[in-house]
Amino acid sequence: MLLAIDCGNTNTMFSIWDGEKFIATWRTATEWQRTADQYYVWLSSLMAFQKIDVEITEVVVSSTVPRVVFNLRVFSDRYFNCRPLVVGKNDCALPVDVRVDAGTAVGPDRLVNTVAGYDLYGGNLIVVDFGTATTFDVVDEDGAYIGGVISPGVNLSLEALHNAAAALPHVDISKPQAVIGTNTVACMQSGVFWGYIGLVREICARIKAEHGKPMKVISTGGLAPLFQQTEKIFDHYEDDLTLHGLIKIHDYNKDL
Repeated sequence: MLLAIDCGNTNTMFSIWDGEKFIATWRTATEWQRTADQYYVWLSSLMAFQKIDVEITEVVVSSTVPRVVFNLRVFSDRYFNCRPLVVGKNDCALPVDVRVDAGTAVGPDRLVNTVAGYDLYGGNLIVVDFGTATTFDVVDEDGAYIGGVISPGVNLSLEALHNAAAALPHVDISKPQAVIGTNTVACMQSGVFWGYIGLVREICARIKAEHGKPMKVISTGGLAPLFQQTEKIFDHYEDDLTLHGLIKIHDYNKDL
């Protein structure tokens, strides 16, 4: 069995792939201090609780937090007797090209999303990922990653408002009933919600104009469905896009 680990700035997902489907997926807070032993106690307890009795023999990792990779390597080696395949490292080949400025380090999550998007929908894509940052990844006609855009994430923007302005409360993101808010919470929710609708639409429009070819817009991340239900700014939504990309990268390296 393959264990796919997607480590983001806020949350880390562990998912077990049986060769045809994911049989279980769990999420935990990303903490660089967490040791290999703590990872194993947490994961083995959840597997036992759900009565999942399988042997994990391979591990693939994508991490936007470099400091957690060492302990995930130890976790994989100590408890599954295997060296994990880590996206972005020299020994991890990609099935697509990366065409950016020389010396530029591209986030592993963006590479994984590019691989997954191209596999599912072909080239000429914009992949919008609503994570800690809201990222726009541009996939060329042949599947190559050719750059993109990084903007503050939705929850990060709300947190900044709350922290920087003493009178503004912490609020959850949701679709407001009206654009004009009649209380502080509604005003903040309207600004963030409709602000991000405008941000996504405008950036995608400018990317399409600059790219000069028809493009599909694919969304992923927890908040993507919230924006999708309001106006059709995305062509497709993929909940497990990053995990799908990890499987494709693992298979590609296994066949080399």
